[in-house]
Amino acid sequence: MTIILSVILIIYLFVIAWLSYGFSKIKKYQSTGIPPKTRFTIVVPYRNEIENLPILLNSISKLNYPIELFEVILVDDDSEEAFCILSQKFSIQIIENIRVSNSPKKDAITTAMQHASTEWIITTDADCIVPKNWLQTLDNYIQLHDVSMIAGAVTYECNKSFLHHFQQLDLTSLQGATIGSFGLNKGFMCNGANFAYTKSLFEKLNGFDGNNKIASGDDVFLLQKAIAAFPVQVHYLKAEENIILTKPTPDWESLFYQRVRWAAKTGSYQSAFGKLLGIIVFLANLSVVITWVLFLALQINYLNLLGILIFKFILDSILLYQTNYFLTKKQMRFFILSNLWYPFFSTSVALYSLLGSYEWKGRQFSK
Repeated sequence: MTIILSVILIIYLFVIAWLSYGFSKIKKYQSTGIPPKTRFTIVVPYRNEIENLPILLNSISKLNYPIELFEVILVDDDSEEAFCILSQKFSIQIIENIRVSNSPKKDAITTAMQHASTEWIITTDADCIVPKNWLQTLDNYIQLHDVSMIAGAVTYECNKSFLHHFQQLDLTSLQGATIGSFGLNKGFMCNGANFAYTKSLFEKLNGFDGNNKIASGDDVFLLQKAIAAFPVQVHYLKAEENIILTKPTPDWESLFYQRVRWAAKTGSYQSAFGKLLGIIVFLANLSVVITWVLFLALQINYLNLLGILIFKFILDSILLYQTNYFLTKKQMRFFILSNLWYPFFSTSVALYSLLGSYEWKGRQFSK
């Protein structure tokens, strides 16, 4: 058994090293200061976000970008309490979501497309804060590259709790895998809180047709469709001025079901690389769980346990430190404790996503 576990971790080693190489291949982008000209529509689907929306809109009001070159469309997905827009200098409107599928967020984006007056669409979430040079950096990149879809980075705004920093490390690992896969020309994942594409590309891909029975995945499924059809038109923008801040979940239950929702769509990936990577990561974490079980059952000694834990710890450090430096430049807190807890959390999420249902925005969804 220990030989099998060791083989899985060796495969995991090569995968992490490969992703780390891909991460380094994507060079950081710095704006050149050319005059802005791209017009954007910022689409924000929301449900019961009355506390978060003013914070997002305040950050949008501080954008270093001409207000005549962007508009904001808020898509209300049956919120229990109405949100009222205070006076804003930029163009903004609230529209009602038109539900036609099992995915509220995909329906919201599709609904917004009918109201958007610009070619470029950017999606973000209601609980986000956008950096002041967000649109400026995107515009600069668009003007200098032949591109129709751009994925960007997202990180958490954390307090001092273990829960928050555990989520930060988890998201950092996902962001590292995202950037690394793009560097290997095998992009398969992105985050809808920082995702831009043209309306014409959306129409060429027939929007979310083919995966709108799955509640989540407005970002990754559209990305994978775009890469399959127009690979050279899809880019990752690795720019510090383009990193979106979002909120961690407030408790462990919310975090668990959020990750279940994210994991549930993996089996429907169009990307074979994405599926394979998901299996390898799952097996690596499962190996650690099995090692603990064998140790407690007195089937292996503490040296075997310690060896595997240290090996996995070193492997995870490679990509995490690289990605964390790009995202936050802050020291990773609770790293050892998170590394010990993560295999159990990740394995539970993966297994539950195969069997269970989950709650999202006050609604119940099943696989």
